[in-house]
Amino acid sequence: MRDQIIMAQVYIGIAKMKNKLGLQQELKIRVKESQRAVGESTVDADLPHSAPEKIKAMGKVLSIAREQLYDCKLVTGKLRAMLQRSDEQVRSLKKQSTFLSQLAAKTIPNAIHCLSMRLTIEYYLLPLEKRKFPRSENLENPNLYHYALFSDNVLAASVVVNSTIMNAKDPLKHVFHLVTDKLNFGAMNMWFLLNPPGKATINVENVDEFKWLNSSYCPVLRQLETSAMKEYYFKADNPTKSASSNLKYRNPKYLSMLNHLRFYLPQVYPKLDKILFLDDDIVVQNDLTGLWSVDLHGKVNGAVETCGESFHRFDKYLNFSNPHISRNFDPNACGWAYGMNMFDLKEWKKRDITGIYHKWQNMNEDRALWKLGTLPPGLITFYGLTHPLEKSWHVLGLGYNPSVDKKEIEHAAVIHYNGNMKPWLELAMTKYRSYWTKYIKYDHPYLRSCNLSE
Repeated sequence: MRDQIIMAQVYIGIAKMKNKLGLQQELKIRVKESQRAVGESTVDADLPHSAPEKIKAMGKVLSIAREQLYDCKLVTGKLRAMLQRSDEQVRSLKKQSTFLSQLAAKTIPNAIHCLSMRLTIEYYLLPLEKRKFPRSENLENPNLYHYALFSDNVLAASVVVNSTIMNAKDPLKHVFHLVTDKLNFGAMNMWFLLNPPGKATINVENVDEFKWLNSSYCPVLRQLETSAMKEYYFKADNPTKSASSNLKYRNPKYLSMLNHLRFYLPQVYPKLDKILFLDDDIVVQNDLTGLWSVDLHGKVNGAVETCGESFHRFDKYLNFSNPHISRNFDPNACGWAYGMNMFDLKEWKKRDITGIYHKWQNMNEDRALWKLGTLPPGLITFYGLTHPLEKSWHVLGLGYNPSVDKKEIEHAAVIHYNGNMKPWLELAMTKYRSYWTKYIKYDHPYLRSCNLSE
């Protein structure tokens, strides 16, 4: 029936061209009837009982049309034009889909926004003496296990901390350094004052109070403040614009310094020797203390590699047509994952990693070396300075790949919802969501009042 509809549409065009208006009208009627009968059917069993009659009726009209109108060149031309239109529609719909999925992925759900607002109000009603966390003496103790977590999502941060502590053998030795923005500072503090992570130590800081993090010191901050860069981001609102860049990169999340703070770990934590960086879209499933005893062999970054035979290598992220890139990097070098990274901060300072990052970020002001995001500059900055960790430490893809092996997930120390389908969003993949929700107490009064439910 669908083949008949296609051929009828071809003949409708030819009939109009040859002024066979009666035949054209008959074909249009049959097309409408067949389209109604087919509807959304995917198998023959879904078709109505009248389908065979519709096929016969259409067949008779097509037979007449073939006798009166068939011309090989005209038919071929019409089919080619229809194919081209279909391709254009598919490309347009893909752009719209990308745009909408990006919008959905980066929009804070109302329930989480409600939670943040309630917590913020409660925090600023607290007297100053009740806003402090215990065990602050642990914050600079290099003999403990230190984590860095930069997030503006209270619920996501709570899952990272809860899952880490619930799977830790000795929670007392774990220290969490959270950094958020001024909008979520009160909420983040209040959540962990109300829900302390057991015997672990926690501290929350406001990135906007890091006075050293300014546009004269930080190239990316200077670039993000320019009108050209803001125009690049905020004119990404036309998903069908043919010349638009990849919408994956044109995302206002990159305007947040929380996203770039990972390149300034020794400046944020000058007294620490090692720190484990965690993204806020991960879940910890095993004790992570073994990572502090992994020998990085003089490297700065310990990370799980992500490349296979031909994918997730440097040429996927960097512009190798640029001589600065082609001269300095191997296109087949293996990419690695940001999201769970062990950083040796002593080695970092010795090799001036932040200086290397600044150099390349300055060179990329016109986005000629890479588009945007933090992974490409990370690959460049830590090139030759990354030690590969065992893959079971960090399993990725739960935010975009429906085929992640279940055994890999269950044996992973950390699982990562990288991609658009974050577990706190409605568009999350339900098959993976329970690994995240198991670390949320949905009977918490604030979660109930904001209609946050599993």
